[in-house]
Amino acid sequence: MAKTVKILASITVASAAMMAAQSASAAESTLDKVLSNGVVTCGVSTGLPGFSNPNAKGEWEGIDVEYCRALAAAVLGDKTKVKFVPLTAKERFTALQSGEIDVLSRNTTWTLQRDTALGLNFVGVTYYDGQGFMVKKNLGVKSAKELDGASVCIQSGTTTELNLADYFRKNGMSYKPVVFDTSAQTAKGFDAGRCDVLTSDQSQLYALRVNLKDPSSAVVLPEIISKEPLGPVVRQDDDKWFNVAKWTLFALVNAEEYGITSKNVDEMKKSTDANITRILGIDGPKGSGLGIRDDWGYQIVKQVGNYDEVFERSVGSGSPLNIARGVNALWNAGGFMYAPPIR
Repeated sequence: MAKTVKILASITVASAAMMAAQSASAAESTLDKVLSNGVVTCGVSTGLPGFSNPNAKGEWEGIDVEYCRALAAAVLGDKTKVKFVPLTAKERFTALQSGEIDVLSRNTTWTLQRDTALGLNFVGVTYYDGQGFMVKKNLGVKSAKELDGASVCIQSGTTTELNLADYFRKNGMSYKPVVFDTSAQTAKGFDAGRCDVLTSDQSQLYALRVNLKDPSSAVVLPEIISKEPLGPVVRQDDDKWFNVAKWTLFALVNAEEYGITSKNVDEMKKSTDANITRILGIDGPKGSGLGIRDDWGYQIVKQVGNYDEVFERSVGSGSPLNIARGVNALWNAGGFMYAPPIR
């Protein structure tokens, strides 16, 4: 009996310690840390054109980068207050879990496993994607159904590995995986003839094709074999930061819906439309519920723009990728992009 009492006492002490640790963690919000340090530490890829990639000047650019800048503009009033940390697919979740980064904005697919077992929260979707295949034109392949026995270049630590296995098994085909740590290495392997096929999210295929020795030598096949909703990620049990991260994305989308751009945002402050003035922090809840500045929405649009501006200069008509909006158009323009109202 005495032994049982000791065991129960030990369990009680351990539980109390764990609860105390969780309470301390919740009290020390990432938002407080960012406000104190004056910088947002953002995990990005090691280089993926259109999403997170250093340009010729060494400046980071792309949709994932723009989101981090919008977050800095909302919280700190300055989009430049971001420290970018390049991470491989294998490193990304550990870096977030350990607190090395404040937010992961790195073309990452929202899945059940990642949203639960890893202690993470997905903020929302910045880009709706799907896995596809890229082959050399001289192979004469027109469909993924013709890839039986092919060697396939793939990046490790990604959802594409499981999707690839599922697709080939379902269609009774075999393949030889050729695995690399980064998307850049995967593309180089494909370019060097290490494999017949490169598989990744379709947006990545267009981005990687740009950097091939001869981009016109490769073609993206029509099949899309998965759903890949890509978006930023934060740690669980940190609601203050989670709220700010969510509503930063929603502000970008809402601003596009109501026609607020980086060019007209100052004129829009005079609008009589309550939906517009609430986005800009003139009326409505302002920043009180988020614990940040009242003009957080204005700062996002003024310094970064709305979602359409971010999309077009990163992967759309203003970029070498020239990807059409497609399902990433607003909900009222035939796409999936939809944000809760700011009110």
